[in-house]
Amino acid sequence: AVDQSGSMGESVVYSSVMAAIFASIDVLRTRLLFFDTEIVDVTPLLVDPVEVLFASQLGGGTDINRAVAYAQDHFIEQPEKTIFLLITDLFEGGDQGALIARVRQLVDAKVKVLVLLALSDSGTPSYDHALAARLAALGAQCFGCTPKLLVRVVEKIMRNQDPAAVIAEHAPRGHHG
Repeated sequence: AVDQSGSMGESVVYSSVMAAIFASIDVLRTRLLFFDTEIVDVTPLLVDPVEVLFASQLGGGTDINRAVAYAQDHFIEQPEKTIFLLITDLFEGGDQGALIARVRQLVDAKVKVLVLLALSDSGTPSYDHALAARLAALGAQCFGCTPKLLVRVVEKIMRNQDPAAVIAEHAPRGHHG
């Protein structure tokens, strides 16, 4: 689930490319949605990263809770085998309390929740620190993430290993959670 509000331009490009790569790996079933205050499920376009990029239209507001609800209802079939990537700066324009409750539900259901925080070109995360701390306290991993680090984290999770050490060791400055 990729936040495509105005502040997320660079992250949308990286996320689109990474989603297309994950979609090409046979052992993974990758689904992709873009959101601001609306939700666009671009899963059918994952065969062509260029089409995915054209499907994203950077917008205004942000309703993270609505996007997580959509993913929870439409994407998560086997929670214990699901890695949920939420790419956002966590500046929630929707219902923050409901968002926190949904993340708690996902973590309790054994979904591996990774909140990949927006990165600038310099690699510095820019995000709502208070909300990141609350989500991390629930068991979500919240961190700034390069594509290379994401591959290592997903590999750890797929091997049923805790990715926390890799995240702590390699995350860009501003790591949280």
